[in-house]
Amino acid sequence: MAFAVSLFANKASACTGISLSAMDGSRVVARTVEWAATPMQCGYVVSPRGHMHQSYTPTGENGLKYKGVYGYVGIYTEYEPFVVEGVNEAGLSAGLFFFPQYGEYAAYDSNANDKTLCDMQFVSWVLSQFSTIDQVKEGLSKIDLVTLSHKIGAVHWRIAEPNGRMVVLEVVAGVPHFYENTLGVLTNAPGFNWHLTNLNNYINLEPGSAPDNTIKPGITLMPLGHGSGMLGLPGDFTSPSRFVRATFFQTTSPAWATGFDTVVQAFHILNNFDIPIGSQHAKADIPKGLPSATQFTAATDLKAMKFYYRTAWNSNIRCINLMDIDFHKVKYQSHPLDQTQVQPVEVVKVK
Repeated sequence: MAFAVSLFANKASACTGISLSAMDGSRVVARTVEWAATPMQCGYVVSPRGHMHQSYTPTGENGLKYKGVYGYVGIYTEYEPFVVEGVNEAGLSAGLFFFPQYGEYAAYDSNANDKTLCDMQFVSWVLSQFSTIDQVKEGLSKIDLVTLSHKIGAVHWRIAEPNGRMVVLEVVAGVPHFYENTLGVLTNAPGFNWHLTNLNNYINLEPGSAPDNTIKPGITLMPLGHGSGMLGLPGDFTSPSRFVRATFFQTTSPAWATGFDTVVQAFHILNNFDIPIGSQHAKADIPKGLPSATQFTAATDLKAMKFYYRTAWNSNIRCINLMDIDFHKVKYQSHPLDQTQVQPVEVVKVK
């Protein structure tokens, strides 16, 4: 447990989330998880109905106990109870995004361990207990949400229903705030409302090319290539810039016919947030064995109940179909995202 705390301390991930709708009514939520320090051991869990969970607290595995009402599939990072992205059999999706410097939970009270929930286990709690956002809101009022260590920093969450409703939950000065996220984009700090306000700085962005502009007789300015309407789109990897970029690519995306088409589109959009290794490091600090700071990308079709992912080591898209799982009979299980960390290559034979 101490290892998990030390791993995340002062090393906040940079996550980018989007959502898309298909013409057949499918809703797709998708996101990246970045970690530029070391290769992460990530895996997926299948949690059945009736599975018993217990939360950690700053003093041990002695927090809230809860029995799974719903089965779910989710991805964890490094430590199996710390599910950061997933979906349950009712179609409720939840994801954790780091929120350093701006979030702050109420003080931990060791006398209230029986209702204390660790923030890193919030996604598991949501997916195992609830089918709607309103149920999550009611449930949150009955627990104490805490951090295992203030060195980790706070997180915030995205929760989405298959009908398209999405909220962001942020806890500031110990007070939880739910924001209706009709935009469908989320990154990291600052707060969600700040990011929405910051979008006004980019009111000039538009898809396609800017028109020619004659600034004086005989001098006409013309685009130097396609996409000149995007001039000014920020290209760095800070959270505010990623929020603007994700908003632009999401809102300019065409609506595709099916959920699967939309999942593929989501992966194409999130290609723009694949962080090359080295771009966030001094040359002497580049970690070994890590091909990309974007350690995995996931997308969920909330209508078809299919959970897709790819990793830094294997860019092939893999799928877990929740419709094929009997969450009443299946056993709790976990598996690495990659059985081997090698990129498969299809060899084209020329005859």
